[in-house]
Amino acid sequence: MSTQIKNNNCMKKLCLLFICAVIQPALAQENTNTNKFKQLDDVLPTPNSYRTASGAPGHEYWQQKADYNISITLDDANTKIYGEEEIIYYNQSPDNLTYLWLQLDQNVRAQDSHSYSVKESSISERMSYDRIKSMSPDFDGGFNIDYVKDENGRDLKYIVNKTMMRVDLPHTLNPGDKYKFSVKWWYNINNTNEIGGRSGYEPFDEDGNNVYVIAQFYPRMCMYNDVYGWQNKQFLGRGEFTLSFGDFNVSITVPTDHLVAASGELQNPDRVLSKEQKSRLKEAENSYVHPVVIATYDEAEERIKTTVKDSKTWVFKADNVRDFAFASSRRFIWDAMAVKMSDGRNVMAMSMWTKEGDCLWSKYSSKAVAHTIKWYSHYTFDYPYPVAWSIDGNMGMEYPMICFNFGRCEDDGTYTERTKYGHIGVIIHEVGHNWFPMIVNSDERQWTWMDEGLNSFLQYLTEQQWERDYPSRRGPAYKIVDYMSGDKSRISPIMTNSESILQFGNNAYGKPATALNILRETVMGRELFDYAFKEYSNRWKFKHPTPADFFRTMEDASAVDLDWFWRGWFYTNDHVDQVLSKVKYYKIDSKDPVVNSTAAKQERENSREYISTIRNREEIVQTLNEVDTSINDFYTFYDELDVDIIDQEEYNKYLSSLSEEEQLLLEGKEHFYQLEIENKGGLVMPVIIEFEFEDGEKKIERIPAEIWRFNQSSINKTFIVDKRVVNISLDPFLETADIDRSNNTLVPSEKPDRFELFKRNNRRSWENPMQRARRAAKKENQP
Repeated sequence: MSTQIKNNNCMKKLCLLFICAVIQPALAQENTNTNKFKQLDDVLPTPNSYRTASGAPGHEYWQQKADYNISITLDDANTKIYGEEEIIYYNQSPDNLTYLWLQLDQNVRAQDSHSYSVKESSISERMSYDRIKSMSPDFDGGFNIDYVKDENGRDLKYIVNKTMMRVDLPHTLNPGDKYKFSVKWWYNINNTNEIGGRSGYEPFDEDGNNVYVIAQFYPRMCMYNDVYGWQNKQFLGRGEFTLSFGDFNVSITVPTDHLVAASGELQNPDRVLSKEQKSRLKEAENSYVHPVVIATYDEAEERIKTTVKDSKTWVFKADNVRDFAFASSRRFIWDAMAVKMSDGRNVMAMSMWTKEGDCLWSKYSSKAVAHTIKWYSHYTFDYPYPVAWSIDGNMGMEYPMICFNFGRCEDDGTYTERTKYGHIGVIIHEVGHNWFPMIVNSDERQWTWMDEGLNSFLQYLTEQQWERDYPSRRGPAYKIVDYMSGDKSRISPIMTNSESILQFGNNAYGKPATALNILRETVMGRELFDYAFKEYSNRWKFKHPTPADFFRTMEDASAVDLDWFWRGWFYTNDHVDQVLSKVKYYKIDSKDPVVNSTAAKQERENSREYISTIRNREEIVQTLNEVDTSINDFYTFYDELDVDIIDQEEYNKYLSSLSEEEQLLLEGKEHFYQLEIENKGGLVMPVIIEFEFEDGEKKIERIPAEIWRFNQSSINKTFIVDKRVVNISLDPFLETADIDRSNNTLVPSEKPDRFELFKRNNRRSWENPMQRARRAAKKENQP
C-alpha cells in the first residue's frame, strides 16, 4: 500500500473522529435542549398564505363544501335505517382531485371492524355478560352500500376500507368545479343498552317502544384541507369527526305517531304537527322565562298505548352546518322557549324527553339550553342557528343544533342533587359543542382537546353563571391535581392524537380546561384572556382551525408570550410542585454604636456560655478567694462592646456620607425576606406568595413565570415589607395546580440577620462595634 493511500485513510479516520467528538455532541445538546422558555418555532408549522403567523386565516385560505339531499326511512319494527343521498361536492381548493373519500362511521360496528381487534382483553375472576360479549361481538351494524352512482345514474367505482370509502372519479375534479353523485345504503341500528354507541335506539320493554337518537347515519364526506389533504384516518371509536360545512335538506319518514327533532328548521309543520302543537309552539316563540309544553306527558302516555303502522315524513333544512342528526319516538314529551339574541333574533331552546326523566327535564332542560346559548354567546359569538335541541337519549353526544343527554328519575319520581347537577352539566356541555367543534370546526379525529377541552372550559364558566359555587367537575386548578400527580407512564401530553390518549377524560377534557382557566385567572388575567379567546372564536367560526392557529391567536391578541405555557402544559406531562425551601430574614445594620452595643450585650446575656469559660472563671474566683483578694482588684476589665468616643465619631462621619434617603433606611423600619423557591415538578408557573404579618394582616405578591427563565430549578427573590412576617405560603388560592401543598409554607425566624448599607464610592465598608474595638486596640499598641 502506498504512503499516499495510508495518509488518505488516516485523514478519513481523523474526520470520523472529529464528527463523533464535535458534531454529534452538538446535535445531542440541541436535541436535549430543556429550556422551558424556548420558543415554539421548531414545533409549530411554518406560517403561509393559508394560515398566518398571527393565527388568523390567510388571504388565500380555502375550504371545501359538501351539500346533501337525503331521504331516510326509519323501520321501527326491524330497527333499521334505509337511506338515499345526493351529494354535491365543491372543490374550492387549488388542487386537482381524482377521487373522493367518504366516512362510513357505522362500520365501526361491522364484525370485521378494527375497533374490536385493536382492543386489549383479558379474563378476570368475575366477568359480566356485556364484557364477555364485547370479546366476540355478534351484532353487524356496518353500512350496506347498495350503490354509488353519478348524477346520470351510471355506477361509480368505489372501494370500502373499513370506515372509509373511496369513490374514483371518471374525470379530474378541477379547482372551482363541483361534482354530484348519489349513494344508497341501509344498516341495522344498534341497541345502546347492549353495545353502547354515540347513537342508536333505547328499548323500553314495559311498553314495547323505542327512543331513537340517530347520527353518523349517512356516508359523509371526509374533510380535505391545506393541512392533511384528505383526513381519512380510520375511525376506531374514540377520535370523533372531521367534516366540511354544507347545506342539508333531509326528509325523515317515521311512524305517524312519532315526534321528531333534528338539526335545522322544520319545513312542513302543517303536515306533521297537530293544531294544538302548532299553537303552543307559536306561544313558546314569545316565552323568554319559562318553557311552554308543546307535547304533554298525558299525550305521550296515550301514544305509547298503541303502535301505528302508518308513516309520515318530516322535512328539515339546515344551512351551513357540518353534520346532521335526529331523534324520533312516540314516547317523547316536548317543550320550548325563546332566547333573544343581540341582533334581535329569536333562537328556540327546545327539549324532548321520556316520562322516566320528567322530574328533571320538565324543570331544567330547556332552561339549561337557553342559559348555555346566552353565556357561550357572551364569551364567543352569538349563536347563529335558529334552534338548539336537548334530547333524552340517556347518553351525552353532540351535533349541530341537537344533542343527546342523560338524566332519569328514581323509581319514586325523585332525584338526587348529584343527578340534578349531572343533568344540567351534560346539557350545558353538549349544547356548548355547537360552538366547538360544530362552528369553530376543529379536527376531532386528530385533536380531541381542541373541542372537548375548550368546551369543558366554557362549560365551567357557564355553570358558575348558572349558580355560584356550582359543583363543577372540571375547570378549577385543584381538581386536576390527582391526575397530574399520578404515574407519568400513564399520562400523555395533551398534544397526543385522539386515538392514542391515555386517561382520555382527564387528558382531553380536564387538563386543557384547567390550563385555560389558569391562563384566564393567573397568567393573562380575565380581560386579556377573554378578548383573545373571543378573537380566536370569531376568526375561526365556520372554518377549520389547528392547534397552531389557537396558540398564535391567543398570543397575537394579548401581547403575552405564552410559548412556555403551551410547551409545558400541552407538549409535556410535567406537573406543578413549587417548594418554599428557605426563608432568610434580614434587617439593615443601623451602625448606631449605642443601639448595636446594647443589642450585642443583650444577646451576650441571653447566650449560653462555653463550659471551659465557666470553669476557668470559677478557678480564678476560687484562687482569689484563697488569698482574700477581690477580682476587681486583680483585673482591669475592658468590654469590647462598650461604646467610646472613637465609635461615636466614626458613626457621625458615616452618617454624614449618606443621603437623606439612605439615612431613613438606617432607622430599621423595613424587614427583608429572602425566599428560595424550587421547581420540583418541572412545570414553570407564576409564583403566588402570601405573607401573613404579626398583626394578622395578609399581603399577596404575584411573580410572572418568566422569573424561571434563567434558572428553571431554583430561584431567589427578596421582598421588603414594613412589618414582621409570621408565615409565608405559596399558591394560597389553589390556582396553579400544585400537587403538594405540604412544602408550600414556612415560618420565618423571629431573629433577623443584619446586612450593611454602604456608599458605592466609599473605599472601606463599615465595621461592626467589635471590629472597631479591635482596630482601636491595635492603634493604641502602635509606637
